[in-house]
Amino acid sequence: TGPVTSECLGNRLRVTLSAEYFEDKYLSFSVVDQSGVAWELDEAMASQCGYTVTYSNWSNIEFRASALSCHSHLGRDVFTVTLQIKASRTPDMKNAATHLKSATCPYGPWSPREVVCESNYMEVSVRKEVPQTVKDFIQDEPEGWTLAFPEAKVREASIWQVVFHQPEEKKALLVSDAWSAGYGLNTTDTRVLLRIPYTAEQIQLVEDQGITFSAVRSSTFYKQRWMILMVDTAVACPVDGVDYANRTIIWTVPKYIQLLSAGATSFKDVLVEAGVDLHKLSAKEMASRRYVLLNDLNAITVKMPIGAEGGYYKTSVSSGQHGAKYTVNLFLEHQWEDNKWGLTKYTIIKEIETPFEQVELAITNNSNLSARLMNVTVGTFLPDVELVNLIIEGVTVAVPEAVQHGCLIHEIRHANGSKAYVIQVPFDAPSIKKEYVSTDMRAYTLNVTLVFIIHPISETFTVPVTTVSTVKDAVLPTARGFCDGRNLHLIITRGNVDQNWLPFISDWHLTPEAAQKYSYSLRDNGSHLAISVPFLSSHVRYEDFHASGIKASLHLTLKDGITLANRKDFSISCRFSPSELIQCLPNGTVVIAAVKLVGIADLDTSLLVLRDRECKPSLVTEKTATFKFNVNTCGTNRKFNSTTMTYENEVLYFRPGHDTPVYQLKFACSYAIKQTVDVRYESKKNPPPSIKPGFGSLALSLKLFKEKSYSDPYQELEYPVVKYLREALYFEVKLLQPEDERLELNLNDCWATNSQSQDSLPQWPILINGCANSEDSYRTVFHEVNYSSRVKFPQHLKRFEVRMFTFVQGTTLLQE
Repeated sequence: TGPVTSECLGNRLRVTLSAEYFEDKYLSFSVVDQSGVAWELDEAMASQCGYTVTYSNWSNIEFRASALSCHSHLGRDVFTVTLQIKASRTPDMKNAATHLKSATCPYGPWSPREVVCESNYMEVSVRKEVPQTVKDFIQDEPEGWTLAFPEAKVREASIWQVVFHQPEEKKALLVSDAWSAGYGLNTTDTRVLLRIPYTAEQIQLVEDQGITFSAVRSSTFYKQRWMILMVDTAVACPVDGVDYANRTIIWTVPKYIQLLSAGATSFKDVLVEAGVDLHKLSAKEMASRRYVLLNDLNAITVKMPIGAEGGYYKTSVSSGQHGAKYTVNLFLEHQWEDNKWGLTKYTIIKEIETPFEQVELAITNNSNLSARLMNVTVGTFLPDVELVNLIIEGVTVAVPEAVQHGCLIHEIRHANGSKAYVIQVPFDAPSIKKEYVSTDMRAYTLNVTLVFIIHPISETFTVPVTTVSTVKDAVLPTARGFCDGRNLHLIITRGNVDQNWLPFISDWHLTPEAAQKYSYSLRDNGSHLAISVPFLSSHVRYEDFHASGIKASLHLTLKDGITLANRKDFSISCRFSPSELIQCLPNGTVVIAAVKLVGIADLDTSLLVLRDRECKPSLVTEKTATFKFNVNTCGTNRKFNSTTMTYENEVLYFRPGHDTPVYQLKFACSYAIKQTVDVRYESKKNPPPSIKPGFGSLALSLKLFKEKSYSDPYQELEYPVVKYLREALYFEVKLLQPEDERLELNLNDCWATNSQSQDSLPQWPILINGCANSEDSYRTVFHEVNYSSRVKFPQHLKRFEVRMFTFVQGTTLLQE
């Protein structure tokens, strides 16, 4: 227990560092020798000296040391290794905490030859044997040995040189040169050891029974008293030999490798055992895990299911896709006897990692609609994964800062070490997209990208999360409509889904600029959209006409501002007086406007005629044609009675090649034959003095004020001003020039129109001869003007109050 634990495994020591304790820390490893000197390990020194640092399942750090490692203390039947671990939260290792771990392990009897294939080096150790004296290597005088072989002075029994046998040449390295090249060499009283990193220059790749081996064929010379002895220190370790079939790992190792069996002619298996994590498994244990160990004539095969006990999954990423690889640290020991070496112990430590397998991540929407809370669970993940960032609307946000964007993150840990993440976001958070779906439903969409990191390799991957919750909370826009004598009006009350909807009339986008072009009125204050269209305009549809009036309709569609899909339709239909189409002037001139009906789609207004087909329209639009003629022309008929003379004509449309009209609009103008007018008169005697009319230049202003105090006028940017019926409007007329106190401003006539033109029809008088209109339901009220700092000449100003009204004549209720 504790952050650092150790375990003795045959001739090896394993030290395990707890991932939980050393998480997010920078580490350095040093081995302390018998003199107390700490030798810091790097990759090169570890592979040269017999040390291995690797990661076991889910980020636990594992340190392994050979009994014959550089700085181990080898005693009788035991070896001791002292490991120093420094842990710091910064890469410069400042304020590092130091952990010292010393462990003593027993080791068993050595075989004549032992070969170990570790993950980062190959190791061969051979028993020293003194052969029969070789005459050529005997020196009569001790001084001769020392002079001839200065490298041999170090100790009584020491390595002198290593000869590497390569296909093209033999290369001899003295001890110091071999050490500088990264080889590990050591002798004990009974053994000679050569350790070779997999990156060594003299390594060759050879094949044996179709399996590739990293191999070095070498001879090591060492001094035994006054003799030079040579041992074969060849070594070979399998590079591949792993296959996958039917979710099964198949690991094959050839027996009696030629490089290790040169010169031998007879072989006998002594022991074949396998295991996991340097632990040998019994036949019963292997069967329970569904492992299979096959020992054939020429090869040993280990089979195990992917995902079986003993291995572990670790997170992996391929082409941006999340997945996993199954990793297992297999262990194989093969002992055999031959007629050259006697007993050979061959140990392979093989970390096998299966190919990448994509893993679909579950994204579960557990949103609480009543609480208006988006609740999404992402996972499950393996323990080596950590959520570090979120990408919200293109902005990368660290997990602790996500709460500032309305996101709450919770991590859920399961009993087996796996984890999941829960993301909670209120429906009203800025990062939630709201979209109208249909009827009274709105869709709330969470679109966020999660950024994860994989420990300890620090590789990152992303998981896009898009979840939608549909809520019955949509408020659609509503509308009311009405008509006055000359216009159709729609007032739309906004809902909570139409902020980005656009008004269209017959697939024509009604923008403020477009409305101004056609003299339409378009006002939008955020909560209401008000639209007014003249009765005679190109976007009004004319459905029929009778003596009772002309039925006209305005159709408006609100469309999605992005997709332009139709969202809501409104329409209003009204009957307008036929008098809106005709003017009978006192001089006998008739002006008639004919309109195109929706039932005659192919009608060309330019081809409309009167009874006399030579009489053609003087003004043509897409939907109207205007005729102007005298009652005595164009085939006009006259009718008389005792009081009136009536002139009748009709507007006709003939399809080409036909004499029967498909369009017929009859109209008439009546004039009084006799009319009696009572005129009141009286004789004038001594008329009072009066001001004579004259002409001159006057500068006047007309302003609209917000309140009765007349202190705050509407500014130019506030127009048009929206008012409801019967709301008060406060007007002020002021004489600007000349500033003559003898002058007094009097208002004679004041009238309202339905457009900016003062001569347009209809008109409604507000003041008549300086007096309020007696026919008004709400009379115009004059307000007294007094002298003030703003009013220098009260007689130059007139102030009056008018109640808001609209022009009304025959309407029908709004139809959606």
